[in-house]
Amino acid sequence: MWVLAIILVVALLIPVAAILVDSPLGRSVARRMEGRTEGPPPEVRDMQRKVELLESEIEDLNRSVAGMREELQFMQRLLEDPRRKKPTS
Repeated sequence: MWVLAIILVVALLIPVAAILVDSPLGRSVARRMEGRTEGPPPEVRDMQRKVELLESEIEDLNRSVAGMREELQFMQRLLEDPRRKKPTS
C-alpha cells in the first residue's frame, strides 16, 4: 500500500514540477543558476556611472596640474638671476 502511495505522489508531482519549471519563476531561477543575468542591478549601474565621472574629473585635474607645473617652471626660469648663466657644452 505504501508503495502505491509513493508512486501516486511522484506521479502527481511530475506535472506540478513541469508547470513550475515552465513558469516565469522557474525561468528566473534557471537564469540565476546559470549565472547569466540581463544586466547589473540599478545600484551597480549608478556606481559605475559615478566612478566613470570621477575618473574623468581626475584626468582633467591631472592635466591642470601638469599645466601649472610647466607654468611654474617657466616662471622660475624667468625669475632666476639673469647674470647667472647656464654652462654650455
